[in-house]
Amino acid sequence: MEYRTLGTSDLKVSVIGLGTNNFGNPARITDPAVSKRVIDACLDNGINLIDTSNNYGGGHSEEHIGAALKGKREKAIIASKYNLRDLNGQSIADRVNTSVEESLRKLQTDHLDLYQLHFSHPEASQEQILEPLNKLVEQGKVRFIGECNYPSWRHAQADHVSAQKGWARMVSSQGYYNVLRRQAELELLPFCSENNVGFLPYFPLAGGWLTGKYKGTTEVPSGARRMVGQLQGNERAEAVLDGLTIFAKERGYTVLDLAFAWLLAHPAVSSVIAGAMNPEQVASNAAAARWVMTKEERAEVDAIAAWDGTGEEVEGFGPGGRVPVR
Repeated sequence: MEYRTLGTSDLKVSVIGLGTNNFGNPARITDPAVSKRVIDACLDNGINLIDTSNNYGGGHSEEHIGAALKGKREKAIIASKYNLRDLNGQSIADRVNTSVEESLRKLQTDHLDLYQLHFSHPEASQEQILEPLNKLVEQGKVRFIGECNYPSWRHAQADHVSAQKGWARMVSSQGYYNVLRRQAELELLPFCSENNVGFLPYFPLAGGWLTGKYKGTTEVPSGARRMVGQLQGNERAEAVLDGLTIFAKERGYTVLDLAFAWLLAHPAVSSVIAGAMNPEQVASNAAAARWVMTKEERAEVDAIAAWDGTGEEVEGFGPGGRVPVR
């Protein structure tokens, strides 16, 4: 397993990370013992980045992780998230502080390696967001901070305020990105590359659609991710998948391997956040890191998955926003 430094932090993260929005989900993994087997498989395969959120699985994801890592906390880099939605009269500082204390309790740890703002608030200033996070870093409850679902300009604003105030800087950006969902390439990825911000793509397999397992069917299985329904029956997506499958097979790999290798070939990407339901999927995800894709190969994949710059937007903090819930 390869490890990369996450932005300007000293965190050495595995290039394949574990996304845990399956843990505690009534439609996915409800048994903490199953989650433990998944996490044990990650550690056995060299995966050390465990990404979660205080709202995954109704809050149970963090509980599953805490129980699974008992006695081996030092083997994992834990990245969790909080959000500023539905404050219900609570101040931003209070939301940050109550959220982190709850996460620390559920995760059975005294610190988070990375604490990320999951969803912002349209009226929250950068000072209101960053000051309480900086205090958590000073207190040792959080080692580094980051964000999820920010556009580049919002992250740039945060960096400017952090520099002015001498506060902790956001070292990472987590966003929706895969070979069929490339909006991050317009501004966010160049920003991350230029400013040494570690990028963490989620939904790398488009909800499993890029594995090819839904090909040839018209019905979307119950429990499948929303994007599967959007891609199923889409002529362009089907044609791209066919081309990617051939490209990967000619080189002795699967389209799943390609999906990860293509992401990791971008210099801004530190680790690919991928979910897993069982140890077998963990092993498959980890094995994908063996393909070190060249710039030329990535350019060929870009041509197969040529994109016209249109499609659903990522950002949507206000009413009717379209940020995918994860």
